[in-house]
Amino acid sequence: MTSLRRLVVFQAFLLWQGGFLFYTAVVVPIGTDVLGSSLVQGLITRRVTDRLNLFGAAWAAAFAWDLLACRDPARRRRLARWLGWAGCVALLGVLAWLHGELDSLIDLEAEKLRDRPTFKAIHIVYLWVSTIHWALALGLAWLTLRAWRAEDGVPSSRVPSSKSEP
Repeated sequence: MTSLRRLVVFQAFLLWQGGFLFYTAVVVPIGTDVLGSSLVQGLITRRVTDRLNLFGAAWAAAFAWDLLACRDPARRRRLARWLGWAGCVALLGVLAWLHGELDSLIDLEAEKLRDRPTFKAIHIVYLWVSTIHWALALGLAWLTLRAWRAEDGVPSSRVPSSKSEP
């Protein structure tokens, strides 16, 4: 069951964060270039973001399972993982709310923004929250790998032997 739990958490993380990174780094710039408009690309992005947020929610559920089941002996790391998870869930909620605010400023029929300055201001906040969310998730990934290693009884660092091996 431990291997299945870890696989589910790992795959959910890859789908959520890998999708976020690939979309941000590759799809958005190429889409903007091909479509010739950041607004038109944004009309696609607003729908993709819904899916990424769902992937984030799926990861949050899988990660909660891992938090409850993992037998990490390090109390401080367990606490850090719970707090990081709570932070990611809260930030996911903030992103979903900001996404709704951004959507309300788009006139889909006319394919234009209703209030460009407000949209830009909220979008900047959205990008910063996304970046903080991504960084927090990376920190959680690192802590999780260390927790799994500890759960397996493997020391976190191995001191090389002073004797040479034959």
